[in-house]
This record gives sequence, C-alpha cells and structure tokens, in this order.
Amino acid sequence: MEIILTVKDLHVSFQTRDEEFDAVRGVSFEVKKGETLGIVGESGSGKSVTARSIMRILPSPPSHMKNGDINFLGENLGAKTEKEMESIRGRDISMIFQDPMTSLNPTIRIGKQIAESLIKHQKLSKKEAKVQVLEILKLVGIRDVETRYNQFPHEFSGGMLQRVMIAIALACRPTLLIADEPTTALDVTIQAQILNLMKDMQKRFGTSIILITHDLGVVAGMCDRVVVMKSGEIVETGTTEEIFESPKHPYTLKLLNSLPKLHEKKKPKRTPLIMTDTSNTPLIEVKSLKQHFDLGKGKLLKAVDNISFHIQPGETLGLVGESGSGKSTTGRAILRLNEPTDGDVLYQGMAINRLSKSEMKTMRRHMQLIFQDPYSSLNPRFKVLDIIGQALDIHGLSGSKAQRRKRVEELLDMVGLLPSHAMRYPHEFSGGQRQRIGIARALAVEPKFIVCDEPLSALDVSIQSQVVDLLEDLQHRLGLTYLFIAHDLSMVKHISDRVAVMYAGKIVELAESEELYSNPQHPYTKSLLAAIPIPDPKVEAKKKRVMMDEQHETDKYRLQQSEFVEISKGHWVAMPVN
Repeated sequence: MEIILTVKDLHVSFQTRDEEFDAVRGVSFEVKKGETLGIVGESGSGKSVTARSIMRILPSPPSHMKNGDINFLGENLGAKTEKEMESIRGRDISMIFQDPMTSLNPTIRIGKQIAESLIKHQKLSKKEAKVQVLEILKLVGIRDVETRYNQFPHEFSGGMLQRVMIAIALACRPTLLIADEPTTALDVTIQAQILNLMKDMQKRFGTSIILITHDLGVVAGMCDRVVVMKSGEIVETGTTEEIFESPKHPYTLKLLNSLPKLHEKKKPKRTPLIMTDTSNTPLIEVKSLKQHFDLGKGKLLKAVDNISFHIQPGETLGLVGESGSGKSTTGRAILRLNEPTDGDVLYQGMAINRLSKSEMKTMRRHMQLIFQDPYSSLNPRFKVLDIIGQALDIHGLSGSKAQRRKRVEELLDMVGLLPSHAMRYPHEFSGGQRQRIGIARALAVEPKFIVCDEPLSALDVSIQSQVVDLLEDLQHRLGLTYLFIAHDLSMVKHISDRVAVMYAGKIVELAESEELYSNPQHPYTKSLLAAIPIPDPKVEAKKKRVMMDEQHETDKYRLQQSEFVEISKGHWVAMPVN
C-alpha cells in the first residue's frame, strides 16, 4: 500500500517560565493510503501535540519543533511556509477537533462555516458552494438540510455538531483526516453513529485516518494499526489484533486492564465502616417529579416527565441515558438547583422542595454535587485552600484560620492528594487531580448524599478507574449515598447497586445492576448496551450486525427530530417538544 505520510524522529518542546518541557520525543510512524491508524495514550502522552505538529498549528512560541521530518505525499511539511500550509490545510489534510462547541464560530451560520473551505480551496462561488454543502450535510446524516444550513451552532446537539465538524473536514475530500478525540464527550449511541459515519466516509472517499483517542474500545472497532504513546514517546506499535491479543509493553497492558469489562461480575460491596440507617427507610425518595420549561409560542419542554424512584442509605443508584434524556436535569431538580414544576423530593421523609430558603441552606449540608467538568467547575483565580474552604465558610464550619487549613488538608489527604496541594491553583493539576479536588469540596460539609453528575466523562479511562475506586472507598469509609449520573454504561455497572435508564424525560427501566446488564427488557436499554465499544477487534466486527438489529428495534423510541434548548445558563438539553 502507498505510504502517504511519514513522521520520523519528531521532537517537540514547549518553553515554560522556568524550563523547557519535551512534549514529544523521537516519534516515528507511517500512514498508508486508505488505512486508519490509531494513536492511543492518556492525557499528556503527546498524542494531540503530534497531530498538531503534522498540521503545523502549534503556536510558536512557546512550542518548538527541535528535530524530525514530516513528509506528506513526498513533500516536507516542516519546510513549508505558513502561506503554503494554508493551502494544504482543509484541502489535503483536515482535522476534526475534540470539542465542536469551541471549534465552531458561534456567530456564523453552519452552512457558511462549511462553505468556507470550498470557496477558498476549490474557488467555488457562494451558490456553487451551497449546493455542495447541502449534499455533504445529507451524507453525514443531517436531516432538513435547507433549514440546518442557516442555523447557528447552539441550535445543534453535541452529536449533530460533531457531524458538522466531519462535514467541514471532508468538504474538500482530503487525502488525510486527523480525528483528535472526536467522540470523547459523546454518549455511547452517538459515539457509535459518529464512528460508523467516519468509516462510511472513508470508504466513499478513500481517505486515510489518524484516530487519536484514549479509548481502546473505539480503537478495536476502527483501526487497522495502533501506536501507543506514553510521556511523549511511542512504547508499542503493531496491528490492532497484535496490540489486543498479545500486548508487549506494561503500559499497553495497563490501558487494556483499565477498561471496565461488561462480562465480569461486580465485586461484592464492602460493609460501610459508618453504619447507615437500617430502618429500610429511603434516604432519597422522588415522587412524580416533573421539570417542564415554557419555550413560548405554546411549546412546552418536558425535560423530566413524571418520574419516581428511591435511593436507600449507603446505596449507589446509577442514572443512565443519552445526552438530553433528562439525567442532569433530574439531579439538579433533586438538589433544587432548578425548582421542580411538580412532584416531591423527600430527604429522610422531609419534602425538601417545600422548605424555605434558609431551611434549604441548612439542608444543603446533607446534599452535595460533583460536577461533570473538572476544568470549568473550579475557580481558576482561587487556590485549592479557598476552593474547598469556601464550602466551610458558607456553612460556618471554618473555625480559625489554622483550623480551616487543617480541615482542607485532611480532605485533600482523604481524596489522595498532598496537603501541600492546598496552596496551588487549578491549572497546576491534571484532570484526574482536579476531579479529586471537586470531590474534596463536596465532602467538606460532611454530606450524606452526593449527586455525581457525569464525573468521569472528561477523564481518561485509567483515571476514570481511579476516581471510581476513590468514590467506592469514600462510600465504604463514610457511609455515603450516591446518585451516579452517566452515559457510560460499562463503568456504571461496576459502581451501581441498581441502574435506572432514562429516555425522553422518563425512566423506561430500573433494575438491579447485574440483572439489567444480563437481561435488559426495554429496546432502548438494549440499544445502549449494544453501542458500548468492546476492546476486542473480533467482537467489534460481530457486534456491528447486532447493533443494526437493536437499532431497528429501538427506532420507534428514538428521537427523530429534537430541539436543542438552553434551559438555564450553560445547561442544554435535546428533547422532543410537545
């Protein structure tokens, strides 16, 4: 097969205030025509820096390509001027970025953003470009393309935005497509759709793909060959079958072993060291909860539509479903971050949605929240001492300055961080460490109940395992009760006692964790389970046929068209509108 890209002995460094940091060290690999090469590794391994070096989009300074050759179709990209690279980017090499919301211009309509590369590289008129844009929008599975062409990014769901990014990347039929974590923030069913779409487009256009990811399950179903990176170096490379069947490097084994395995039974739950209530009275009881939003013009968004469930003391209830199903809205309504439209939320038999503002402030000591994004949920201007200490201040638990600091250091030690970390800022920590800080903040006021709202979605798989182990250990030591909201069913199985499946604002299935995974009843639950990527290339090949059957069965339950609506600042849902 023809080799279209050769990267040889690539070294890339970044100049920090105090020293020079080597992000990529001696990386070499090839990409053949029509193949998919996976580059895997944890955050900080150098995957994205390598990809951006190929595209020549790293800012310089602070970055510096110290050594190496990048040869694309016989030409040395390292020797190209910026003007020459502008003619290559988008036309010959395109890139799909991880977060479409920050990659697309929020003030420019979708159609115009896709047409831009066609007008620039193919010298088409605006009218000619629009014809091609409408065609490619259809190809990537977007319906009602005439309407969608004139909409803005905020009017699309996350999955639809990623389809737009693919449309932009493929508009000029590039020879090489670099996909940098294209499915990290997507739920499993949308992830499966996006990966299948990329495969279909590859067959249609003959494009080569570099797929950057930390998810080996995704690699198993997509890639022909795999490069494993750690600390800026390649530690192992081989065909997908070789990597999965006989990994050589300990780091590759670590990545494979970090993946939760659906076929494995849950470990027996440890008895809490702090005894919880044994009276069989639920700690949390949700009765006929509704959360509706008036969109005007007679439209009503039923984000949560008459749901009921309970959570026993010391139990973990998993709440799963696709983005927009109403999971996070449910969590926010339970905590009264959104005022429920109707229904009751009882804490130890007390209806908290009927409490006054001052009574609710006292109640919040018992009910806390761990946020999804460990980057945006921590104030970048505060040191960790004050991020955690603020919770103590609000509830009058600080004591003296020395007592406050001692308590913060105790909390940091509890979540596996060092006391000295109290004097650092959030940007000085990794994603997993930031999530530990968020957990420490939630624990500061000694709550009994914690809503964990997608606490793993922004983390690498191995870091996810560490955070889950931490949450289970804290539950064992402190007798905590969790509502664990997630779209990753494989991880939910191992932390949850029971699992509730949510779709279109309703709970469509609720069962013991093992029972739900071994014997799902609802077609929607079956489709979620079928979409989970399995870290085995042979299983993935067989699974595609099963997914097609499950997709057919669940079509009548799935949203055909949704409105993506901001129900509160920064909080969006995609739901059917009645």
